[in-house]
Amino acid sequence: MERIEQLRIVEALVLASPEPLSADRIAKIVPDCTAPLAGELVRELNELYQKHDRAFEIWEVAGGYQFRTRAEFSGYLQQLQKQRPLRLSGAALETLSIVAYKQPATRAEVEEVRGVESGAVLKTLMDRQLVRLAGHRDVPGRPMIYGTTRRFLEIFGLESLKDLPRLRDLEELAREQGIGDDPEADAEGGASPVEADSQREQPTGPDPLGTPSPEASG
Repeated sequence: MERIEQLRIVEALVLASPEPLSADRIAKIVPDCTAPLAGELVRELNELYQKHDRAFEIWEVAGGYQFRTRAEFSGYLQQLQKQRPLRLSGAALETLSIVAYKQPATRAEVEEVRGVESGAVLKTLMDRQLVRLAGHRDVPGRPMIYGTTRRFLEIFGLESLKDLPRLRDLEELAREQGIGDDPEADAEGGASPVEADSQREQPTGPDPLGTPSPEASG
């Protein structure tokens, strides 16, 4: 199969996939393709998007590839959202940071760092699929332990936990990912809420390869 056709197929697959698509999965679908070649094709697509100054690019997040709009357009895209975007208070972001860097972590370990009761915040993070139960610690009482989810990686644009920035840089990462501050103080400790990632809008219209792209599905 010609490389141009492989590029078109990879573009269509990543665009249509509702979640990050791994190189192995791409290789199984695209004829005459391997996982390393899938990575090369994605990089080549991104070079084309950059050359044509497109509003989107393919990110490598949560172990796969996903279309995301560039951060500079996040303010415009937020105006299209029909539902209120996911919001994280400062207390929730603080708790999420502790779980991310200490995982697997118990509730007591989180509270030791924060200095306040954190059960309600952990439940909120679990409801929003950012934190999960990762089992029980093998100590007396067998306390539950918490870890982050794949959705956490997607929202913060991370390929894996190895890509976590320094703890004090996490809020900066949030801003880079289009997670904006809210001027209103949150009742949960008086911290400022932050909005979750709004860059996952998928592109529509003609693509740089000269073929019409399918409409993004919701």
